[in-house]
Amino acid sequence: MKRYLFPFLVVFICTFSVGLQAQEREWRVLVEQMAEEEGARADAVENLYEELLYLERYPMDLNRVSRDQLERFPLLSSEQVLSLMEFLEENRPLYTVYELRNVPRVDHRTVELILPFFRVDEAEGVRIQDWERVREQDRAWEKPLDFLKKARHEVQGRFDKTLTERAGYRALPDSLLERYPNRNYLGEDFYTSLRYSLSYYNKLQLGFTAEKDAGEPFFVKGYRKGYDHHGVHLVLRDVGKLKTVVLGDYRLSFGQGLVLNNDFMGSKAWGTDNIARRTQQPKRHFSTAESGFFRGAAVAAQLRDISLTAFYSSRWIDANLNNQGEITSLKVDGLHRTPLEMEKRKNTWEQVSGANITYRHGRFQAGASGVYYRYNRSFNPVLRSYNQYYLRGSGYWNAGIDYSYQLPGFIFAGETAIARNGSIATINMLQYRPSGILNLSLLHRHYPISYNALHAQAFSEGSRVQNERGLYVGVGSQPLPKFNVTAYIDLIRFPWVLYGVDTPSKAIDFYLLGSYSFSRGKFLEARYKLKRKEKNRAVPDVSARSVIPYTTNKLRLRYSHDQGDGWSFRTTADMASYAENGFSNELFPEEQAVPNGLPAKGSSEKRSPAEFGYMISQSVSYRGKAPLTGDAYLAWFDADSYNARLYSYERNLLSTFYMPSFCGKGIRLALSAKYQLLPGLVLSVKLGHTRYFNRDTIGSGTELIDGNRRTDLFTYLVWKF
Repeated sequence: MKRYLFPFLVVFICTFSVGLQAQEREWRVLVEQMAEEEGARADAVENLYEELLYLERYPMDLNRVSRDQLERFPLLSSEQVLSLMEFLEENRPLYTVYELRNVPRVDHRTVELILPFFRVDEAEGVRIQDWERVREQDRAWEKPLDFLKKARHEVQGRFDKTLTERAGYRALPDSLLERYPNRNYLGEDFYTSLRYSLSYYNKLQLGFTAEKDAGEPFFVKGYRKGYDHHGVHLVLRDVGKLKTVVLGDYRLSFGQGLVLNNDFMGSKAWGTDNIARRTQQPKRHFSTAESGFFRGAAVAAQLRDISLTAFYSSRWIDANLNNQGEITSLKVDGLHRTPLEMEKRKNTWEQVSGANITYRHGRFQAGASGVYYRYNRSFNPVLRSYNQYYLRGSGYWNAGIDYSYQLPGFIFAGETAIARNGSIATINMLQYRPSGILNLSLLHRHYPISYNALHAQAFSEGSRVQNERGLYVGVGSQPLPKFNVTAYIDLIRFPWVLYGVDTPSKAIDFYLLGSYSFSRGKFLEARYKLKRKEKNRAVPDVSARSVIPYTTNKLRLRYSHDQGDGWSFRTTADMASYAENGFSNELFPEEQAVPNGLPAKGSSEKRSPAEFGYMISQSVSYRGKAPLTGDAYLAWFDADSYNARLYSYERNLLSTFYMPSFCGKGIRLALSAKYQLLPGLVLSVKLGHTRYFNRDTIGSGTELIDGNRRTDLFTYLVWKF
């Protein structure tokens, strides 16, 4: 019955949802949409958000901006950077930032995204003191101590606490803890972090980060260091011949990521015209994430058409060890709450060094990269079929060549890399944009099972750049003035077995997004996602497994209504379905068995009943006059199983992104407010509550909650001066 009621509920809510809102920055909405995508890493989105905040604070002058500066800007594709530079060279001086609307092959939506990051001082009648500021920025290094007066400071403090008691914080008898020491957390039940940042124009960034996860000890029980994680960074730009100098914590990206990339990596759905990456100069790591960054020094220099980046990193990391002290896997969650987790804390020393040299002349660019990494322990994962080709030993290297060539409307780019064992991986892509309202993308990748690159992150379906072949086709179009369509299909093959898949397998990933703008501030959006993959499944009454296909479908309808008075309403309806092939009661014929003794794919199969999930959510936002803004979010969900779980994004506090998943039956309520206490001093508070109707407990293990409710409190204090 509910599957028939669902469409009527959608129409009913969309029809009666009305609201008002002051227009927000388009780029903030885009970052929120990135956080909504499944598989999006919160720390990566946080890094992107911090980077864009910094760039917005120091907008680039269109009459002075260089190609290097534009290539550091993450919201522009390589083709758009070239088009913009050609436009600027032909039309300077510009008289207003709105001339960006005349750039060929840059669509209107992109222009709206990037407007806050640019300025044209000369033609927009800036005051004398503003001209002095511009001149001071251009000669910033002529007065090195001037930053004491001109620098901008920012302090961020965060405190989160789950108000519902969890099993890991309950008082247990000493006799029980002696036998099971990991049933209790060592620390308090709150999360806290402290961050400080100093910036001086776009020339200098200095900052530090300190963080403690919930359950980690904080100045108690023999742990006198306070915060569990600490980080510091210093970034200098345009120092003589050096473009960038970084000390402390930083991130890097070379080529298409086959050799090295720990910078932001967007999902497939981010944009069909953004699949091509480019080598980035070193960037600070200002996130509280305890993995996915380097610690040491990096330098980038420019000599005419040649740019050179070199780096060295040395730091202690977490790892899971066997009885012989060998590494079975790296531990990247950064949690140190129990004695067992404490044993894994910083037990392995990692050293990474490398360099990239890039030659660029006109529309052609080519680069060479090399990375060497070594550990004080050897990798030796427990041997399984799926990890036979994983990295083993204590030292490894990767090298690669990346390349790109651009013509008006065309870009060809790729990278080919080699591992220490001689295995070669490659990725190549072609993008075509005949106009600002149409773009086409084609990408092919081949990652052999024997290719290992621990610090690689490239376009892929899996989490590793390994054991994957794929062909991606994407299209973005604006067939009507107010109607936009984005679609892609990705055909994937896994030549070797995977974890949970005992034979070579294949997958299909399809995505379709359509949006219609009724008027400024009124949008209707429909999104459909289909993913078909394969997995192991036990055969009834037989001690064997078979690999069967399963399909996940997800549909989202969303209506947003803004009018500019400070209020907005956003209504979202989600549906998910999951289905897999089952088995008949007949035994599999012996002649249909595959060589490893597993039943053949597809033999004597029948489809199991589908599992469904539904969710309807309503968000209300107020962005009116200072000093108070706020958000409210309410969702009802009903999902048959974890396989049909649903994701929904709710507004979070500054620089934090939380996208919970829901299964079972229940409701989710979130209320948040931001209040400006003093000029430059802002306090944000959020309260989140989840209630389930069909369960008596939430979570498991040390995170178990006895009851069907969970309440969380989040606070964030920001002081800018």
